Amino acid sequence: MTPAPPPGTPRIVVTGATGAVGSQLARRLAEPGARAPDVRLLVRDPGKVERMGLPGTVVHADYEDRPGIARAMDGADAVFLVTANPLRPQHDENIVRAARTAGVRRVVKVSWLAVTDPEADDLITRWNRECEELLRASGLEWTVLRLRSLMSNTRSWASSIRSDSTVRSFGGDAPTAAVDPRDVARVAAHALTSHGHAGRTYALSGPRPITAREQTEELARALGRPLGFVELTPDQALARWRKGLPEQVAQALLEGARRRAGGAAAQVEGDVEAVTGRAPTAFGSWADDHLGWFR
Repeated sequence: MTPAPPPGTPRIVVTGATGAVGSQLARRLAEPGARAPDVRLLVRDPGKVERMGLPGTVVHADYEDRPGIARAMDGADAVFLVTANPLRPQHDENIVRAARTAGVRRVVKVSWLAVTDPEADDLITRWNRECEELLRASGLEWTVLRLRSLMSNTRSWASSIRSDSTVRSFGGDAPTAAVDPRDVARVAAHALTSHGHAGRTYALSGPRPITAREQTEELARALGRPLGFVELTPDQALARWRKGLPEQVAQALLEGARRRAGGAAAQVEGDVEAVTGRAPTAFGSWADDHLGWFR
């Protein structure tokens, strides 16, 4: 049985706790000296929490499970909100409603920097804009974290790197100021556990724009062996996304990739350092720390 936390200990609910950012946040909040040791992990697969070795109290529920979400929110002070399905906007609605009903004070939400691009009107971007507006209108104390692409997205290359030392991707020369999920988690931890972040929207990126070809070169350096890069056509990329995603989502990913090819995601933002006091992590450092995925 998990011992009860000391009186007055902040309680934080982490949604998406087995995801790239949520898992890092759970570990961050559990570090010695952290200000929020009572962490609840809202997850669909408790076994994955165990396999990943994540600290915290598990609440088994998905985003459609309103009673389960209510259990997670009971007595909580703050919520880290990340959802993943643009075809299910009710997921954000369910979490925000439960937080408000439970008297949660603070919500920190993950969004995407594409929402600031007036040329971006795909399904995923519209969904993020609408979810941001839902939170702002909720009456809760809110903070929004807008991200560039995550460095951990390159994990999708792991299978082909292991099998034939090749990366296959569309938009190989598109510069993107990708951000380390650990840096996002650091910002989220500050926003969840300290004052001065209410009503703020933070733009989070890595230290410089980097292309998929350059990421491949960095992985090759870290692995100590050459890697090839094959540029996919738009049709090939779309066919890949269609294998695991609904058609509308696959089309939205293609639209986003085309915008990035035009430089839409190259802008470097300064809020990682402004909030945490440390410079954002370079992709090469991220690669050095995650070689196990690619070996």
